[in-house]
Amino acid sequence: MKKIIIASVTALTLVSTLTAGVVAGKCVGCHGKSFEKKAMGKSKVVADMTHADIAAALKGYKHGTYGGPMKGLMKGQVAKYSDADLEAFSHTIGK
Repeated sequence: MKKIIIASVTALTLVSTLTAGVVAGKCVGCHGKSFEKKAMGKSKVVADMTHADIAAALKGYKHGTYGGPMKGLMKGQVAKYSDADLEAFSHTIGK
């Protein structure tokens, strides 16, 4: 039963992510499959953030108004997405 629930949640996240236009596969390498890791030991744990905080961070990275030591790296990751894509993606992860 646990595997079915995990598979369902994973499938829902994938579908939500695809509709958001953001490819989460690039995110999980640093942030973890469930966004449970501090990327490179420096970032916040994204899974602990609210949807609004995630959206603000992603848009801030894009516009150069947010970020610490990984600001340059993240700007490159989100630059190609619209603010609407980033907003929609933020609702697929976090709280």
